[in-house]
Amino acid sequence: MKIDWAALGSVFGVSLFATVALVALFTLGMVGLSKHEAATDAGGGAALARTGAYACFALCAAAVAFGIYLIVA
Repeated sequence: MKIDWAALGSVFGVSLFATVALVALFTLGMVGLSKHEAATDAGGGAALARTGAYACFALCAAAVAFGIYLIVA
């Protein structure tokens, strides 16, 4: 049995990047929602923060759906 270390390293690197990117997108979404709530409590409109948060959550959902697609296909 021979291990292809280059392929293993490539999979590790892509997995690490995807994980960090997904966590960062979700974190940005949570920050956007908290900014929206803070601006709403202060009496200002923060529609941009809410829209950005929803966009981040949509990208997270798309990434998860793509990962499931890759596993199933």
